[in-house]
Amino acid sequence: MLLSTSTRINHLSRARNIRLPSSSSTATTISTTYRSLSTNNPINANANTMLTPPPTPKQPRSNLPGSNNTKPGRTLTLDTIHKSILNVEYAVRGELAIKADKYTQMLKSQRGGKDLGGMESRNGEKGEGKEKDGKEDLGEQLPFDKVVTANIGNPQQRGLDQKPITFWRQVISLLEYPDLLSHPLTPQIYPVDTIERAKKLYGEIGSVGAYTHSKGVKEIRERVAKFIERRDGFPSDPEHIFLTAGASAGVSQLLNVALSPGDGVLVPIPQYPLYTATLAALSCHPVPYQLQESSGWSLSQPVLQAAIDSVDRDKTPIKALVVINPGNPTGGCLEEKDMREIVRMCHDQGLVLMADEVYQTNIYYPETKPFVSFKKVLREMEREQDGENPITPGVVELISFHSLSKGVSGECGRRGGYFELVNIDEQVVDQIYKMASISLCPPVTGQVGVDLLVDPPKPGEPSYAQFEKETNVTHQSLLDRSAYMSEKFNALPGMSCQKAEGAMYLFPSIEMPDKALKEAEKRGKPADVMYALDLLDATGICAVAGSGFGQKEGTYHLRVTALCPGVEEYVGKIEDFHKDFMKRYA
Repeated sequence: MLLSTSTRINHLSRARNIRLPSSSSTATTISTTYRSLSTNNPINANANTMLTPPPTPKQPRSNLPGSNNTKPGRTLTLDTIHKSILNVEYAVRGELAIKADKYTQMLKSQRGGKDLGGMESRNGEKGEGKEKDGKEDLGEQLPFDKVVTANIGNPQQRGLDQKPITFWRQVISLLEYPDLLSHPLTPQIYPVDTIERAKKLYGEIGSVGAYTHSKGVKEIRERVAKFIERRDGFPSDPEHIFLTAGASAGVSQLLNVALSPGDGVLVPIPQYPLYTATLAALSCHPVPYQLQESSGWSLSQPVLQAAIDSVDRDKTPIKALVVINPGNPTGGCLEEKDMREIVRMCHDQGLVLMADEVYQTNIYYPETKPFVSFKKVLREMEREQDGENPITPGVVELISFHSLSKGVSGECGRRGGYFELVNIDEQVVDQIYKMASISLCPPVTGQVGVDLLVDPPKPGEPSYAQFEKETNVTHQSLLDRSAYMSEKFNALPGMSCQKAEGAMYLFPSIEMPDKALKEAEKRGKPADVMYALDLLDATGICAVAGSGFGQKEGTYHLRVTALCPGVEEYVGKIEDFHKDFMKRYA
């Protein structure tokens, strides 16, 4: 939702970045706008590039009510819609994904499915859809028999087919059809603990088809608070927890409340494009800070400070710092010492810390790189008042996000997640609640999913053994695939890949030959976009070019998921393509 300046919450003090606006503060509009993240203009580490305004849009046609032009015409055109929307780019569902979808439909048609004359063919040209031997001519036959969707973290997508957790589906099925709760055959089908959990939730919620509280079901928020307390060892207030339609909805909701047009937000490069896309829609500025690839995508405090110093904060107030841990697309996990530096910087610079922690369950090497939440780090630093230069308790504002889409659950389509507000002004909490209430409530079965995420079966309960087996198998398969892929990528000429420590992606670097760079320039595309498109055309593997996530200038990357079954065949196709690509442009 795009809000007018008068409805936004402005930054009024260092100790409380998010406060209610004064009447005078809402009268000012900052006119600078964000240059979109596009395939033709990839993000690099230069903050000035990120702050370059787009070209002035054309003036809208005068066909609106009250104009002198009485000629009928469409009201909604590219000239008349909100100008910031034209700057939004979202790489994981961009050009490559659209082309992959067309290939999927083309393969379906060639197998006797729905007739799709005119579908895009392998070389990007349009089929004519003419009759040939009594059948529709679908153009050139594709050199692959399936499309591999390695572009997005969607574990249960057809073709990836991660098995849903049985306990989750059993509980939710009983809530979807509550008559089963009293059916005499139900105990013969469902374990007793799933029936008990469903009855408990039904008593708290009632029908999953009804609205709930706009923050989410109170009892579920209380169990989320207990989960956070067990994880971190510090109290959590359920009134400061909001259930959401996935973490993405929570991020968008908070940015809408926290920012005014022209504000800046520090975002990591590479980053998940949700952040730059949302900032573009809000006419705000991403201020990039570059993660250090050579040291496992670590965060350097001097680089972060340099990003802050590169911006005139009188013209572009920096409101917040985004951290994605474990990293997407990098798979890196932050060291606790780096997290402490981030908290210290937010304290000293007056920044809201937005911690995207949706991959906290996807930790591959917990002995050496365990997941530690920013909530825990912050509370420990607040408690350490006897040390040198302690932070002031209650000053650092933290918003942390979690989701049931990732981890070992993979329930992306159920749309469930939450955010927790820490040290946020109570008046602002009320405003966040007000904005949440406009959407009435998050999806109820998504809320149920959050409950199952934070309160799974326990040892000794009937469903525990199967739950433990299913989650261990999923976690181990992600670890094994990730390790196998990084090993194979590092063995390829002109490719290197940091070992993923978490999440579900790898982000290999490609050394582009000069001839490939010239060919990409000729095609009018970044070199890694050309590489990814050619990979799709040759193998059916849909990956995402690194320029869609941002990357250091002069480097080229590819994001691929570790979700695909048959990893040997999948990686083998990438190996063969890469060797041919490097030979072709040598």
